[in-house]
Amino acid sequence: MKNNGIIQIRELTKRYDSVLAVDNLTLTIRQGEIFGLLGPNGAGKTTTTLMLLGLTEPTSGSAFIDGHNCTKDPIEVKKSVGYLPDSVGFYPGLTGRENLIFTGMLNGLEREQCSERASQLLDRVGMSYAADRKAGGYSRGMKQRLGIADVLMKDPKIIIMDEPTLGIDPEGMRELTSLIRELSVKDGRTILISSHQLYQVQQICDRVGIFVQGRLIACGRIEELGRQLESEGRFELTLLASPGGKALTALLESLSGVKAVEEQEDGSFRIEARRDIRGELTALLAEHRHSILELHQKGGDLDEIYRRYFEKAGEKNEISGSEKKHSFIKGLWKGKRKAQ
Repeated sequence: MKNNGIIQIRELTKRYDSVLAVDNLTLTIRQGEIFGLLGPNGAGKTTTTLMLLGLTEPTSGSAFIDGHNCTKDPIEVKKSVGYLPDSVGFYPGLTGRENLIFTGMLNGLEREQCSERASQLLDRVGMSYAADRKAGGYSRGMKQRLGIADVLMKDPKIIIMDEPTLGIDPEGMRELTSLIRELSVKDGRTILISSHQLYQVQQICDRVGIFVQGRLIACGRIEELGRQLESEGRFELTLLASPGGKALTALLESLSGVKAVEEQEDGSFRIEARRDIRGELTALLAEHRHSILELHQKGGDLDEIYRRYFEKAGEKNEISGSEKKHSFIKGLWKGKRKAQ
């Protein structure tokens, strides 16, 4: 993977009246990587996507894709970028193949070339068996796979995906994430995924950025983010021991470095500490004749990293409603294809 930044965002800010939807965002996404932009609804992900696609202007700052200014050169940007919305729409009365041919022709390809490319892409996304069925009868998973084929019709360098695995069954999700990974590793395409589905993101993303109320509060490889939390004295352990109860709570609280102890409904204990206390904890429990049934340190899991960064930013609950969900984004994007 090359280290140059194919997507360059510098101090990007967007206000909607009194609402600060994106707050001074600076981010570089490297060519050929899969980057996950994570955050709840209202975090600013959709507004960021709109600005990258040239569908809304920033209040200040700039964004460049493949060297082109997203605000000043939106037509050039569209030549390099494919967009897959969270709810893919096709003409229901046309077959999957016909929808792809139509997309290719909108992008200036000859019909024969469109037909040939459509067949190749339908095979690649595992949709050849349904190529000549009406798209109106497709399941959500089938539409998502056809959507990837639709995006690939113009052979983009960059693909932006909004919640690509939402509402798909586990097997379909596995196939789709494998395909997305292939687009990066085999094709060398850059993939930007906007999502709140942490498990799927963890399986395929090279790096992630955690977005809260328009601010990027953390960015890096998942293991790097976990190590950063540990270096800041944020360790969390889960302990199940016998006997438990109040006596064990008091013993745990007496250990140097422990910040908080909380007994869970299943009888296990959540322990927050300023440092790695596992060695001392094991010795202390053995000394007082407590048997350890389970002990593990949390931190490498994206769900845990996400939660702890939210707490660090002062966000205990998921945020709602500061950013409008621009449902018309796909229509705007498709409607401008003729200019490409």
